[in-house]
Amino acid sequence: MNYLAHIYLSGNNDGIRIGNFIGDYVKGNRYLEYPDQVALGIKMHRAIDAFTDAHPLVKESNKLLQPGMGRYAGIVTDIFFDHFLAANFNDYSNQSLRHFAREAHSLFLSHFMMLPLRVKQFLPFLIQHRRFESYAATENLVSVLEIMSKRTSLPANGQWAVDTLHAHYTEFESHFKSFFEEMILFAETEYKVYIDKPKAIVLYD
Repeated sequence: MNYLAHIYLSGNNDGIRIGNFIGDYVKGNRYLEYPDQVALGIKMHRAIDAFTDAHPLVKESNKLLQPGMGRYAGIVTDIFFDHFLAANFNDYSNQSLRHFAREAHSLFLSHFMMLPLRVKQFLPFLIQHRRFESYAATENLVSVLEIMSKRTSLPANGQWAVDTLHAHYTEFESHFKSFFEEMILFAETEYKVYIDKPKAIVLYD
């Protein structure tokens, strides 16, 4: 999962939200250097990634992207799944996406000194460009992928990837919805977080 989903799955626990946000940038046992709840969020981030990578529906989405993205298809799937979460945020949260994003920005800024250096470097850009909200529109995903291809080994095939999303939109969306219900259940049961979501999506009661 990408940033928006990781923060959403942290529920209302601020420490876990911070840890889940910075999880990619804290390696090995360095999570032990953080307060307990932040450390738990870092470990939760890793568990979410492992759950995601092993899920059959995620693998099906990856297959659709492999012709143009190769072994980086999973990274693109993560971004596309954040798109579906952002585009349908009211189905998953009792907050608006804008309020959720602003609350997250405020939390991370108020704990800025705790953040790893790389997070400190990109956080202002993320806030300025309202990255969490921008995921809701598919036309913004090309620029997201282009930026990533310049900073990482991700192939510079952003337009191809988004064209593939449009060509298989219903399939990607179906994969996301079924997978994310399981992901929410995993987060709530394994990490005891409270996610303020509409009762309509609680299909496992």
